[in-house]
Amino acid sequence: MTQATPRISAGASGPINAVACAPGSVKAAAAGTVIAVASGKGGVGKTWFAITLAHALARTGRRVLLFDGDLGLANVDIQLGLTPARDLGAVVAGQATLSEITLRHPDGGFDIVAGRSGSGALSALDQVALERMLAALRDATVRYDVVLLDLGAGLDRSVRRMAAWADTLLVIATEEPTSLTDAYAVLKLHAADCACGDDGGPGRGPSGGGGADRGSDIAQGSVRRPAGNQQTIGDARIVVNQASSRTAGERTYATLHRACERFLGRAPPLAGVIRRDDRVKDAIRRQTLLLTRHPSCPAAADVEQAAESLNALSGGP
Repeated sequence: MTQATPRISAGASGPINAVACAPGSVKAAAAGTVIAVASGKGGVGKTWFAITLAHALARTGRRVLLFDGDLGLANVDIQLGLTPARDLGAVVAGQATLSEITLRHPDGGFDIVAGRSGSGALSALDQVALERMLAALRDATVRYDVVLLDLGAGLDRSVRRMAAWADTLLVIATEEPTSLTDAYAVLKLHAADCACGDDGGPGRGPSGGGGADRGSDIAQGSVRRPAGNQQTIGDARIVVNQASSRTAGERTYATLHRACERFLGRAPPLAGVIRRDDRVKDAIRRQTLLLTRHPSCPAAADVEQAAESLNALSGGP
């Protein structure tokens, strides 16, 4: 992987709406489909799902890059038992390009850009440096059919920026009430960040779109959608993970669907229901790909079904 990509250095911070979703922004020239995987809270299986989805897509013949975008708390390489010689920290420090740090998973058939856990420099990445990183990633996408971004849990600026930059956002939720309210908060702010608003530009900043009432719409039904103006939710989709059954997962999705329809004016479609499966824990403990270790288990079948539905986004078979 020798194609040069821009080196990244720190710079002055800027608003979240600087280039998000704008025509001619850093994502405009991307050839591969960029899919961001996010969650409102940790512990919902987001990174595991991103890894397994990358493997499932690669098994269909897609060229896949998995980018660990959990800035400061990255663990894709840990879940896979890999020890990269260099990671995203070297790119941010200007010591390497993305191409130079990209590694191939020996069994999964997909490429990985590893992050760095516990890095203050990455977790505090300013707006200019973040945009340069996205520009470098944009250049890398021309070599892939699908680029998966494993974002950090929560609603910080870098997570929201990368989610708005992606072509599609997958929000991971479970049946737990806290997961539902936090997933709704992610969808609500994503709708604001991807909307072309009254401030003259798309992707309103952290104060835009009303994010302070985290999940209150879904919990209490106390917030009304502005009359005569529906929010755009972008191409966001919901994945229900750790479902006790497929029917239970569909009920969980229905709860989010109703809240989004009522308060955002549009509900994201269901991308998949992943059933709870003890073999997932076994694969994680052994730092092994689920589709390799337990290819016939229910969770493996569910992720492959989700990959099949998402393949259409990247022009796959």
